[in-house]
Amino acid sequence: MTEMNENPLFLLPEVFLGGSAVLGLLLGAWLPRHRQWLVAALGAAACTAGIAAAGVAAADAPVTAFDGAFAVDPVTSTVRIVVLGGTLVVLALSTAPLRGQARESEFHVLVQLSALGALMLAGSQDLLLVAAAYLLASVPSYALAGFLKDGPGTEAALKYFVIGALLGVLFLTGITVVFAAGRGTAYAQLGGTLPEAPAALVGTGLAGVLAGLLFKAGAVPSHFWVPDAVQGSSPPAAALLTTLPKIGALAALYRLLVAPLAGSEVPWPEVVAVLAALSMTLGNFGAFFQTDVKRLLAYSTISQVGYLLMPVAAAAASARAQPALLYYLAAYALTNLGAFAVVCSLPHARTLEDYRGLLRRHPALTLSLIVCLLGLLGTPPTAVFLGKLEVFTAAVDGGLAWLAVVAAANTVASLFYYLRWIRPAVSGGGDSPSHRALRPPAVLACVTAAASVVLGIAGGPVLGVMTGALAG
Repeated sequence: MTEMNENPLFLLPEVFLGGSAVLGLLLGAWLPRHRQWLVAALGAAACTAGIAAAGVAAADAPVTAFDGAFAVDPVTSTVRIVVLGGTLVVLALSTAPLRGQARESEFHVLVQLSALGALMLAGSQDLLLVAAAYLLASVPSYALAGFLKDGPGTEAALKYFVIGALLGVLFLTGITVVFAAGRGTAYAQLGGTLPEAPAALVGTGLAGVLAGLLFKAGAVPSHFWVPDAVQGSSPPAAALLTTLPKIGALAALYRLLVAPLAGSEVPWPEVVAVLAALSMTLGNFGAFFQTDVKRLLAYSTISQVGYLLMPVAAAAASARAQPALLYYLAAYALTNLGAFAVVCSLPHARTLEDYRGLLRRHPALTLSLIVCLLGLLGTPPTAVFLGKLEVFTAAVDGGLAWLAVVAAANTVASLFYYLRWIRPAVSGGGDSPSHRALRPPAVLACVTAAASVVLGIAGGPVLGVMTGALAG
């Protein structure tokens, strides 16, 4: 039995981040250009306070707030810690390249607003609140994609926005159809009405909702924006686009499918399983012959979403699905942000060949790159290795052994393009301007790579914390 409370303190991490964004926007209008970094410092303080508040809330029993519209449970708590930690990393990555720019404070504010949308997505238990969170996570991301206002950035923002607008309309249409089928938007109400509604109507509404959430996650068939948007964005913005919105969207998808659709006749586990297989396969095929490092990571993140969808597909039949999903989200966030930290530290290295000879100039940075790329592959003892074991186990336990076989084959195939990046980095080569590393992102790359290994070694206790019932 969960407690219902209207206390806004249950949303303390979200309040910290939203307040920091508003205050940072006001400060940015008055601070001189050389002190705009204070907005990033304020955001970092809000994220740190939010992580502490989320840790305290995680120790309590699951609760719902505001008439059940928002839940505080293991899913929300884990996403809070992962997203706020990821926001800290993105803010740190952006300080060096943006230092002294006229719009430095606006970038930091947009990062915080996008992260706030991801947090709200994870805890929402009402479709109307999910729609508001979806827009909050999307609109700042469009601006971040085109923040540099150059040719590639403008193209990235335009493609991202056009596809997002189309799928956003489908998303809102799907919510409308689900409302018509279930006569409400609250998950508690839909859980009782959707099983009795016509399956065709529920399936139509779910298709629209899936279109929107899969767009935020960057999964097939809503993945077309990812390569161009990531390639055209600045490296810190690309790190955010491929990590934070994805975490919130997958958590929202998991909560939606497990709670109100648990008793529905719509075969959503099979649908999600097929989308998982397509995402990991098409993502890997797209990455095979890429030479641009950001574009390669963009296709890699599409394939990673396929693995993340595996526990979602098995959620109805396996108790191991929830901790597997949450742990993989944390492992992926750390490892992917570490890879982008390497990209941020070498702003002039845009292609795989530009990394040739990196080992001789920056051995620690090269080691971090190897750890992160092999971590995305799933090599022990990194966190993604344990995450993949967990999602494979959840899939088999949930009756989706065929999906685990497809995922294993894709894991082996992905080794090809990760090694295509590692090989020039460890090979000999002459001095190059592309090897001049920015120190703050390079240090952050080493830290995140080390944290990925630590999380992999300490996976057992972390998985135990992520197990628990949803608030309802």
